[in-house]
Amino acid sequence: MFELSPKAADYKTRLEAFMADHIYPNEDLFYAQTEQLGPWSFQPVVEELKVHAKTAGLWNLFLPDKELGAGLSNLEYAPLCEVMGRSHLAPEVFNCSAPDTGNMETIWRYGTEEQKARWLTPLLAGQMRSAFAMTEPEVASSDATNIESNIRRDGDEYVINGRKWYTTGATDPRCQILIFMGKSDPTNEDRHSQQSMILVPKDTPGVRVVRPLSVMGTYAIPDRAAEVVFQNVRVPASNMLLGEGRGFEIAQGRLGPGRIHHCMRLIGLCERILERMCRRVQGRTPFGSELSRQSVTMERIAEARVMIEQIRLLTLKAAWMMDTVGNKAALAEIGMIKIAAPSVACRIIDWAMQAFGGGGTSMDHYLSACYATARLLRLADGPDEVHRNQLARLEFKRHAATDPRVTGGHGNVLPLEEVERRFAYLRPGNPGYLWD
Repeated sequence: MFELSPKAADYKTRLEAFMADHIYPNEDLFYAQTEQLGPWSFQPVVEELKVHAKTAGLWNLFLPDKELGAGLSNLEYAPLCEVMGRSHLAPEVFNCSAPDTGNMETIWRYGTEEQKARWLTPLLAGQMRSAFAMTEPEVASSDATNIESNIRRDGDEYVINGRKWYTTGATDPRCQILIFMGKSDPTNEDRHSQQSMILVPKDTPGVRVVRPLSVMGTYAIPDRAAEVVFQNVRVPASNMLLGEGRGFEIAQGRLGPGRIHHCMRLIGLCERILERMCRRVQGRTPFGSELSRQSVTMERIAEARVMIEQIRLLTLKAAWMMDTVGNKAALAEIGMIKIAAPSVACRIIDWAMQAFGGGGTSMDHYLSACYATARLLRLADGPDEVHRNQLARLEFKRHAATDPRVTGGHGNVLPLEEVERRFAYLRPGNPGYLWD
């Protein structure tokens, strides 16, 4: 069912060779440039490697469009995304990193031809980067209906006001376009029709990137997050995506692939961490015995292998369902893997830190940045709690549609008459009394 197609297998072989030749040898330089240049800049090594990736034909692999991208299904892309996820450096090198992938898919799916020509084409070419402005500091943005930023029509323009944060990509000097989500119809009785998404060029007057935001004390890795203020920002009415009040519709189309891509990458990260952990414990000998011979180490390594295989299978199932029945029908599977994968990654990386000792908390072995990535993803694109609640509601709905007589799914208190009939054998004097 999940066998690699010849096309995907070829891409995977070429990706793995590129990783060995160009990505892994340049990771130290990548992290050094990140620290030295800071969040308002970008790493030159990334731009250098993009040229090689384009030449190798390893570019825009995420996009299912055969003319603009690789034309791969979600199921075909999954193992490739996993390979890229082994390194923080890799995804952007192949133009397959967030938030650009989500923004490109959004414009590709919902943009006008004019919007595509102006923004999608240069994004696909890697000539610019983008940002996604949704989360707000003043409301609980896990419930997106709380978002209070305003999009108001004024003649042939929209006027935008709002304060956003964790706007990934905004501090990047290559960022030229933001997708902004806000309320265009705040009095609409349907809370899911109040919101819209609109394209905002970063250089528009009134757009101000206030500060970069660190993730667990680090900037630009794992997330180039920022706080951005939009004050009386005017953009043409033609910048509206799909139409007023359709922001949630766009969000569903955007976030499904984005969520599963994060999980695909986390599987690759887990694989690499587990490999490093195995090599580490075989060379360390505290108290006269190799770490690899201690039962706690062996249990953790075995558990890690089981958990990786579980989340991989769930990811592949979700990808297969997205391909065959659509993102909406795969909502439960996407939610399940978004819950499971980051938690598994946090657990495995934590175990690896213990095995590496003090060095595991530094960047000598990249584990601290890896943990920050996994922990961040328990919040990004919807926190665990939201996905669990949604999943529970889907379960209630699913079982409400079944006949308990057929499934044996009764869960109510038994009527007294039924209790007396069913358990008569436990009362003395009744036929079949158990202890006669």
